[in-house]
Amino acid sequence: MKELVVIAIGGNSIIKDNASQSIAAQEIAVKEVAEHVFTMLQSNYNIVLTHGNGPHVGLDLRRSEIAHEQENLPLTPLANCVADTQGGIGYLIQQALNNKLSARPDNKKAVTVVTQVEVDRHDPNFKNPTKPIGAFFTQAQSQKLQQDNPDWRFVEDSGRGYRRVVASPLPLKIIESDAISALVKSGFVVIGAGGGGIPVVRNEHNQYHSIDAVIDKDLSTTLLAKELKADILIITTGVEKVCIHFGKPNQKALDTVSIAEIEQYTKEGHFPAGSMLPKIEASLSFLKNGGKKVIITTPEKLPQALKGETGTHIVHH
Repeated sequence: MKELVVIAIGGNSIIKDNASQSIAAQEIAVKEVAEHVFTMLQSNYNIVLTHGNGPHVGLDLRRSEIAHEQENLPLTPLANCVADTQGGIGYLIQQALNNKLSARPDNKKAVTVVTQVEVDRHDPNFKNPTKPIGAFFTQAQSQKLQQDNPDWRFVEDSGRGYRRVVASPLPLKIIESDAISALVKSGFVVIGAGGGGIPVVRNEHNQYHSIDAVIDKDLSTTLLAKELKADILIITTGVEKVCIHFGKPNQKALDTVSIAEIEQYTKEGHFPAGSMLPKIEASLSFLKNGGKKVIITTPEKLPQALKGETGTHIVHH
């Protein structure tokens, strides 16, 4: 039986910088991702892809705000921007993959599932937003936008500039996980839980409705992997391997490490809260809920990492 691999692709792998925001530039980036995934499929795995949408959803939201300011068009709620970008990015990945898969004799296809994710309406992050979205601004630009929009909040993001932050509640349930599972069993490559999923909450009648937020893609991916009972979780990031003592003379890249080792490194403070720590916490959660292995690497090294040639591999022992 084929092992199931769930792979999280970052939104910054699709929009790499402010100069790469056009659809044409995104298509080029997505074709690179599709090439790597196609290579991995040759190794006979079932694959579910998730993706971030931080740059995209910020652009979509800002586009709506400008249209409202200039032409009095209705504002698009943030949750709907998540849905719009989920469909748009999913379409690009699906098309690129199907163009590659058409060469296979087994008629394998990729399909995108618009995915809702349940969150708690009382999640504390609604009062203290932390999720960066959209373009990067200089400090002066962010201060001007803050003056013009008093309800907005900005943070400095990884030394690349200032970005707007929005609420990012914890994911509780992937609403469409059964549908994704059925499609995988039918032989599809599934693109799901895009952008962390569309955030929804239950009302007093036990019915779902959307709520404005952007869920962390790695947390939703991990939850989906657990619900699908996946064997391997792969989280892509900006470094080929996780490092301890990062940026210091004694920096050390991690190859294969146990849960106990990675927990010790976490206690020692090696993983920054705003970057690697959420990926490590997601990895541990997956492994402690039945997963066999987590791999952390760059999108470019996905095929090699799955073969065990590179990347950081977190295992039980």
